[in-house]
Amino acid sequence: SAATGNKPSFLPAFSVRSRIRPIMSGSRPRARLPLSFLQTGTMDHSKFVHLHVHTQYSLLDGAIRIGDLVKKAVDYGMPAVALTDHGNMFGAIEFYLKCQSAGIKPIIGCEVYLAPESRFSKDARGIGDASYHLVLLCQNLEGYRNLSRLVSIGYKEGFYYRPRIDKEVLREYSSGLIAMSACLKGEVAWLCESGRIEDARAAAAGYAGIFPGRYYLEIQHNTLPEQERAN
Repeated sequence: SAATGNKPSFLPAFSVRSRIRPIMSGSRPRARLPLSFLQTGTMDHSKFVHLHVHTQYSLLDGAIRIGDLVKKAVDYGMPAVALTDHGNMFGAIEFYLKCQSAGIKPIIGCEVYLAPESRFSKDARGIGDASYHLVLLCQNLEGYRNLSRLVSIGYKEGFYYRPRIDKEVLREYSSGLIAMSACLKGEVAWLCESGRIEDARAAAAGYAGIFPGRYYLEIQHNTLPEQERAN
């Protein structure tokens, strides 16, 4: 599915014409953007690209080391691969250099933590209520600079259980970034799973307004009942 302009459009999950489709990644599905966004070189490439990936820099959630990730991408003929660790860009330089050395396109990103209201509000009942998730990918140098600003703000201003940003700074530093709705902890998926479909549509429209033409809905197939409800 994809969201364009200020109005999300919900396309068939497996339509050839869909701008984003669910793709299996081991036991966890990931999303794919149009190959025009990923074209590099002239060699024949796989049509599969990982855009939601956690490495050893995502504690308790990622296991693969960056070198192994890049090697696997090369082995499978992928033209590109993304890095979207939780709340940090600690692996960005290593990732960029190893991808460049291997001849594939590095897509630097981050799965940021988003405060439900203000990043300065620190009255959540616990870690589970303190933030939503949102995946951000850099389109260009401006996007890299803006993502660096957002991640830094999360640590310097919004840290509460985790480094959090909010929609205020997201609007200010959205240029050059592609956004994806993330996992079950994403705001849209959480609202869908809770049965609040109209609120989920409103939230998706809000993100589509912040990222016009650059906001995508992730659909995952991981055998979790709550994921099926969210999908």
